[in-house]
Amino acid sequence: MKNYLAPLEGVTTFVYRNAYNRIFGKYTDKYFAPFIVPHIKRDMNNKEKRDLLPENNSELYLVPQILTDNAEDLLRYEKIMNDLGYPEININIGCPSGTVASKGRGAGFLSRKEELDKFLDKVYSGRKGIVSVKTRAGIEEPEEFYEILDIYNKYPIDELIVHPRTLKQFYRGTPDREIFLYTLENSKNKIVYNGDIYKPEDLKELCSAAQKRCPDKSFDLMIGRGIIADPGLFREIKTGKKITADELRKFMIEIEEGYGAFLQGESQVMLRMKEIWTYLGTMFDNDKILKKIKKSKTLREMNDLMEIYLKELNNK
Repeated sequence: MKNYLAPLEGVTTFVYRNAYNRIFGKYTDKYFAPFIVPHIKRDMNNKEKRDLLPENNSELYLVPQILTDNAEDLLRYEKIMNDLGYPEININIGCPSGTVASKGRGAGFLSRKEELDKFLDKVYSGRKGIVSVKTRAGIEEPEEFYEILDIYNKYPIDELIVHPRTLKQFYRGTPDREIFLYTLENSKNKIVYNGDIYKPEDLKELCSAAQKRCPDKSFDLMIGRGIIADPGLFREIKTGKKITADELRKFMIEIEEGYGAFLQGESQVMLRMKEIWTYLGTMFDNDKILKKIKKSKTLREMNDLMEIYLKELNNK
Protein backbone atom coordinates (compact mmCIF):
# COMPACT_ATOMS: atom_id res chain seq x y z
CA MET A 1 0.00 0.00 0.00
CA LYS A 2 1.34 3.41 -1.03
CA ASN A 3 0.80 6.47 1.13
CA TYR A 4 -0.14 9.92 -0.19
CA LEU A 5 -0.33 13.24 1.64
CA ALA A 6 -3.58 14.99 0.68
CA PRO A 7 -3.67 18.72 -0.08
CA LEU A 8 -5.04 21.17 2.47
CA GLU A 9 -5.18 24.79 1.37
CA GLY A 10 -3.07 27.05 3.56
CA VAL A 11 -1.52 24.10 5.41
CA THR A 12 0.32 21.66 3.12
CA THR A 13 2.41 24.35 1.45
CA PHE A 14 5.94 23.71 0.17
CA VAL A 15 7.26 24.76 3.60
CA TYR A 16 5.12 22.14 5.34
CA ARG A 17 5.82 19.48 2.72
CA ASN A 18 9.58 19.86 2.88
CA ALA A 19 9.71 19.82 6.68
CA TYR A 20 7.44 16.78 6.73
CA ASN A 21 9.43 15.01 4.04
CA ARG A 22 12.73 15.47 5.85
CA ILE A 23 11.41 14.11 9.15
CA PHE A 24 8.60 11.69 8.23
CA GLY A 25 8.87 11.29 4.47
CA LYS A 26 10.32 7.78 4.43
CA TYR A 27 6.78 6.40 4.58
CA THR A 28 5.14 8.85 2.14
CA ASP A 29 5.15 8.14 -1.61
CA LYS A 30 3.41 11.21 -3.06
CA TYR A 31 2.53 14.75 -2.03
CA PHE A 32 -0.43 16.56 -3.58
CA ALA A 33 -0.28 20.35 -3.78
CA PRO A 34 -3.32 22.48 -2.89
CA PHE A 35 -5.40 23.14 -5.99
CA ILE A 36 -4.82 25.95 -8.44
CA VAL A 37 -7.47 27.38 -10.77
CA PRO A 38 -6.48 28.03 -14.40
CA HIS A 39 -6.70 31.67 -15.49
CA ILE A 40 -7.15 32.89 -19.05
CA LYS A 41 -5.91 36.47 -18.66
CA ARG A 42 -2.93 35.82 -16.43
CA ASP A 43 -0.38 33.22 -15.42
CA MET A 44 -0.20 31.71 -11.95
CA ASN A 45 0.07 34.24 -9.15
CA ASN A 46 3.22 34.59 -7.06
CA LYS A 47 1.88 32.40 -4.25
CA GLU A 48 1.04 29.57 -6.67
CA LYS A 49 4.37 29.88 -8.49
CA ARG A 50 6.33 29.78 -5.23
CA ASP A 51 4.47 26.69 -4.06
CA LEU A 52 5.10 24.84 -7.33
CA LEU A 53 8.64 25.95 -8.15
CA PRO A 54 10.68 22.80 -8.84
CA GLU A 55 13.49 24.02 -6.58
CA ASN A 56 11.00 24.24 -3.71
CA ASN A 57 9.95 20.61 -4.21
CA SER A 58 13.11 18.91 -5.39
CA GLU A 59 13.28 16.38 -2.54
CA LEU A 60 9.81 14.90 -2.99
CA TYR A 61 7.35 13.61 -5.61
CA LEU A 62 4.79 16.38 -6.00
CA VAL A 63 1.49 16.17 -7.86
CA PRO A 64 -0.05 19.57 -8.76
CA GLN A 65 -3.83 19.63 -8.41
CA ILE A 66 -6.00 21.52 -10.91
CA LEU A 67 -9.54 22.76 -10.20
CA THR A 68 -11.54 23.38 -13.38
CA ASP A 69 -14.54 22.18 -15.38
CA ASN A 70 -12.95 23.22 -18.68
CA ALA A 71 -10.97 20.53 -20.50
CA GLU A 72 -8.96 22.99 -22.60
CA ASP A 73 -7.83 24.84 -19.47
CA LEU A 74 -6.95 21.55 -17.81
CA LEU A 75 -4.81 20.42 -20.75
CA ARG A 76 -3.16 23.85 -20.98
CA TYR A 77 -2.17 23.66 -17.33
CA GLU A 78 -1.06 20.07 -17.71
CA LYS A 79 1.51 21.31 -20.23
CA ILE A 80 2.62 24.07 -17.85
CA MET A 81 3.10 21.50 -15.08
CA ASN A 82 4.87 19.06 -17.40
CA ASP A 83 7.21 21.86 -18.50
CA LEU A 84 8.00 22.52 -14.83
CA GLY A 85 9.05 18.89 -14.53
CA TYR A 86 5.89 17.36 -13.03
CA PRO A 87 4.84 14.23 -14.98
CA GLU A 88 1.53 13.91 -13.12
CA ILE A 89 -1.42 16.17 -12.36
CA ASN A 90 -4.59 15.59 -10.36
CA ILE A 91 -8.09 16.81 -11.25
CA ASN A 92 -10.04 18.11 -8.25
CA ILE A 93 -13.63 16.86 -8.49
CA GLY A 94 -13.93 16.60 -4.73
CA CYS A 95 -13.68 20.04 -3.11
CA PRO A 96 -16.92 20.63 -1.13
CA SER A 97 -16.38 24.36 -0.52
CA GLY A 98 -19.50 26.38 -1.22
CA THR A 99 -17.65 29.02 -3.23
CA VAL A 100 -16.19 26.27 -5.42
CA ALA A 101 -19.26 24.04 -5.78
CA SER A 102 -21.59 26.96 -6.56
CA LYS A 103 -19.58 27.50 -9.77
CA GLY A 104 -20.00 23.85 -10.76
CA ARG A 105 -16.41 22.98 -9.94
CA GLY A 106 -14.91 20.54 -7.48
CA ALA A 107 -17.62 18.29 -6.05
CA GLY A 108 -20.18 20.60 -7.66
CA PHE A 109 -19.16 19.15 -11.03
CA LEU A 110 -20.79 15.85 -9.99
CA SER A 111 -24.25 17.40 -10.46
CA ARG A 112 -23.60 17.70 -14.22
CA LYS A 113 -22.89 14.11 -15.20
CA GLU A 114 -23.24 14.59 -18.96
CA GLU A 115 -20.82 17.52 -18.92
CA LEU A 116 -18.45 15.58 -16.66
CA ASP A 117 -18.45 12.74 -19.18
CA LYS A 118 -17.61 15.11 -22.05
CA PHE A 119 -14.92 16.81 -19.96
CA LEU A 120 -13.19 13.51 -19.17
CA ASP A 121 -13.43 12.42 -22.80
CA LYS A 122 -11.55 15.55 -23.93
CA VAL A 123 -9.01 15.30 -21.11
CA TYR A 124 -8.10 11.66 -21.64
CA SER A 125 -8.07 12.05 -25.40
CA GLY A 126 -5.64 14.96 -25.20
CA ARG A 127 -3.55 14.39 -22.09
CA LYS A 128 0.21 13.87 -22.46
CA GLY A 129 1.14 12.54 -19.04
CA ILE A 130 -0.34 10.98 -15.91
CA VAL A 131 -3.74 12.36 -14.91
CA SER A 132 -5.48 11.20 -11.74
CA VAL A 133 -8.87 12.21 -10.34
CA LYS A 134 -9.94 13.02 -6.79
CA THR A 135 -13.69 12.69 -6.31
CA ARG A 136 -16.52 12.64 -3.81
CA ALA A 137 -19.45 10.23 -3.84
CA GLY A 138 -22.07 12.65 -5.12
CA ILE A 139 -24.11 15.72 -4.23
CA GLU A 140 -26.95 14.63 -1.94
CA GLU A 141 -26.86 10.84 -1.57
CA PRO A 142 -23.88 8.45 -1.79
CA GLU A 143 -25.87 6.13 -4.07
CA GLU A 144 -25.34 8.74 -6.79
CA PHE A 145 -21.85 7.32 -7.11
CA TYR A 146 -23.07 4.16 -8.85
CA GLU A 147 -23.79 6.22 -11.96
CA ILE A 148 -20.75 8.45 -11.50
CA LEU A 149 -18.47 5.40 -11.31
CA ASP A 150 -19.88 4.20 -14.63
CA ILE A 151 -18.61 7.44 -16.13
CA TYR A 152 -15.18 7.10 -14.55
CA ASN A 153 -14.94 3.51 -15.79
CA LYS A 154 -15.10 4.75 -19.39
CA TYR A 155 -11.69 6.43 -19.12
CA PRO A 156 -8.09 5.34 -18.36
CA ILE A 157 -7.83 7.29 -15.11
CA ASP A 158 -4.37 6.61 -13.70
CA GLU A 159 -5.63 6.75 -10.12
CA LEU A 160 -9.16 7.35 -8.85
CA ILE A 161 -8.94 8.87 -5.37
CA VAL A 162 -12.29 8.38 -3.64
CA HIS A 163 -13.52 10.32 -0.62
CA PRO A 164 -16.82 8.52 0.04
CA ARG A 165 -18.76 11.48 1.39
CA THR A 166 -21.22 13.64 -0.53
CA LEU A 167 -20.93 17.35 -1.15
CA LYS A 168 -23.85 17.89 1.24
CA GLN A 169 -21.98 16.13 4.04
CA PHE A 170 -18.93 18.38 3.71
CA TYR A 171 -16.73 16.78 6.43
CA ARG A 172 -19.60 15.84 8.74
CA GLY A 173 -20.76 12.34 9.50
CA THR A 174 -18.70 9.37 8.42
CA PRO A 175 -17.43 8.27 5.01
CA ASP A 176 -19.69 5.68 3.37
CA ARG A 177 -17.77 2.41 3.59
CA GLU A 178 -20.25 0.54 1.42
CA ILE A 179 -19.76 3.02 -1.43
CA PHE A 180 -15.99 2.64 -1.17
CA LEU A 181 -16.19 -1.17 -1.16
CA TYR A 182 -18.52 -1.06 -4.17
CA THR A 183 -16.00 1.20 -5.92
CA LEU A 184 -13.10 -1.10 -5.08
CA GLU A 185 -15.05 -4.07 -6.38
CA ASN A 186 -16.32 -2.46 -9.59
CA SER A 187 -13.78 0.16 -10.66
CA LYS A 188 -11.74 -0.50 -13.78
CA ASN A 189 -9.11 1.93 -12.53
CA LYS A 190 -6.63 1.91 -9.67
CA ILE A 191 -8.27 3.07 -6.43
CA VAL A 192 -6.98 5.27 -3.61
CA TYR A 193 -8.99 5.67 -0.39
CA ASN A 194 -9.32 9.06 1.33
CA GLY A 195 -11.37 9.97 4.39
CA ASP A 196 -11.21 9.89 8.21
CA ILE A 197 -8.12 7.78 8.84
CA TYR A 198 -6.80 9.13 12.14
CA LYS A 199 -5.20 6.05 13.69
CA PRO A 200 -3.93 2.66 12.52
CA GLU A 201 -7.08 0.96 13.77
CA ASP A 202 -9.20 3.00 11.33
CA LEU A 203 -7.23 1.57 8.41
CA LYS A 204 -7.23 -1.96 9.81
CA GLU A 205 -11.03 -1.95 9.95
CA LEU A 206 -11.25 -0.72 6.38
CA CYS A 207 -8.72 -3.25 5.11
CA SER A 208 -10.52 -6.06 6.91
CA ALA A 209 -13.82 -5.12 5.27
CA ALA A 210 -12.13 -4.84 1.87
CA GLN A 211 -10.45 -8.22 2.25
CA LYS A 212 -13.79 -9.89 2.98
CA ARG A 213 -15.62 -8.10 0.16
CA CYS A 214 -13.03 -8.36 -2.64
CA PRO A 215 -9.90 -10.26 -1.58
CA ASP A 216 -8.33 -9.97 -5.04
CA LYS A 217 -8.39 -6.15 -5.03
CA SER A 218 -6.00 -3.68 -3.37
CA PHE A 219 -5.99 0.06 -2.83
CA ASP A 220 -3.61 2.84 -1.84
CA LEU A 221 -4.13 5.43 0.87
CA MET A 222 -4.40 9.23 0.95
CA ILE A 223 -4.57 11.04 4.30
CA GLY A 224 -4.87 14.77 4.88
CA ARG A 225 -6.33 15.92 8.18
CA GLY A 226 -5.16 12.77 9.94
CA ILE A 227 -1.53 13.52 9.04
CA ILE A 228 -1.79 17.18 10.04
CA ALA A 229 -3.17 15.98 13.38
CA ASP A 230 -0.43 13.32 13.75
CA PRO A 231 2.52 13.73 11.35
CA GLY A 232 3.86 10.32 12.38
CA LEU A 233 0.71 8.44 11.35
CA PHE A 234 2.03 6.84 8.15
CA ARG A 235 5.03 5.46 10.02
CA GLU A 236 2.86 4.21 12.85
CA ILE A 237 0.63 2.44 10.33
CA LYS A 238 3.67 0.78 8.73
CA THR A 239 5.81 0.01 11.80
CA GLY A 240 3.80 0.66 14.95
CA LYS A 241 6.25 3.38 16.07
CA LYS A 242 4.50 6.51 17.37
CA ILE A 243 5.69 10.06 16.91
CA THR A 244 8.07 11.36 19.60
CA ALA A 245 8.20 14.74 21.29
CA ASP A 246 11.64 15.42 19.82
CA GLU A 247 10.39 14.73 16.30
CA LEU A 248 7.36 16.98 16.71
CA ARG A 249 9.49 19.78 18.16
CA LYS A 250 11.97 19.56 15.29
CA PHE A 251 9.12 19.48 12.78
CA MET A 252 7.34 22.56 14.13
CA ILE A 253 10.54 24.57 14.48
CA GLU A 254 11.54 23.74 10.91
CA ILE A 255 8.13 24.88 9.62
CA GLU A 256 8.37 28.08 11.66
CA GLU A 257 11.83 28.83 10.29
CA GLY A 258 10.69 28.00 6.75
CA TYR A 259 7.87 30.53 6.89
CA GLY A 260 10.08 33.06 8.62
CA ALA A 261 12.40 33.01 5.61
CA PHE A 262 9.89 34.69 3.29
CA LEU A 263 6.80 35.88 5.18
CA GLN A 264 6.74 39.49 6.34
CA GLY A 265 6.53 39.77 10.11
CA GLU A 266 6.07 37.40 13.02
CA SER A 267 2.29 37.74 12.94
CA GLN A 268 2.14 36.16 9.47
CA VAL A 269 4.22 33.21 10.62
CA MET A 270 2.01 32.79 13.67
CA LEU A 271 -1.14 32.63 11.55
CA ARG A 272 0.35 29.70 9.63
CA MET A 273 1.46 27.93 12.80
CA LYS A 274 -1.90 28.41 14.51
CA GLU A 275 -3.64 26.84 11.50
CA ILE A 276 -1.48 23.74 11.94
CA TRP A 277 -2.21 23.69 15.68
CA THR A 278 -5.94 23.60 14.91
CA TYR A 279 -5.37 20.04 13.65
CA LEU A 280 -2.34 19.08 15.73
CA GLY A 281 -4.09 19.91 18.99
CA THR A 282 -6.41 16.93 18.57
CA MET A 283 -3.44 14.69 19.42
CA PHE A 284 -3.57 15.94 23.02
CA ASP A 285 -6.12 16.07 25.82
CA ASN A 286 -5.43 19.63 26.89
CA ASP A 287 -7.91 22.11 25.42
CA LYS A 288 -6.86 24.81 27.88
CA ILE A 289 -3.30 24.95 26.52
CA LEU A 290 -4.53 24.71 22.94
CA LYS A 291 -6.72 27.77 23.48
CA LYS A 292 -3.73 29.62 24.89
CA ILE A 293 -1.66 28.68 21.84
CA LYS A 294 -4.35 30.06 19.56
CA LYS A 295 -4.41 33.30 21.57
CA SER A 296 -0.62 33.65 21.90
CA LYS A 297 0.82 36.95 20.75
CA THR A 298 4.45 35.96 20.04
CA LEU A 299 6.25 32.94 18.64
CA ARG A 300 8.21 32.63 21.87
CA GLU A 301 4.97 32.41 23.85
CA MET A 302 3.61 29.86 21.39
CA ASN A 303 6.74 27.72 21.58
CA ASP A 304 6.78 27.82 25.39
CA LEU A 305 3.20 26.53 25.37
CA MET A 306 4.19 23.87 22.85
CA GLU A 307 6.67 22.48 25.36
CA ILE A 308 3.79 21.76 27.75
CA TYR A 309 2.18 19.69 25.01
CA LEU A 310 5.43 17.89 24.29
CA LYS A 311 5.77 16.83 27.93
CA GLU A 312 2.28 15.38 27.66
CA LEU A 313 3.28 13.49 24.51
CA ASN A 314 6.35 12.07 26.26
CA ASN A 315 4.13 10.74 29.01
CA LYS A 316 1.82 8.87 26.64
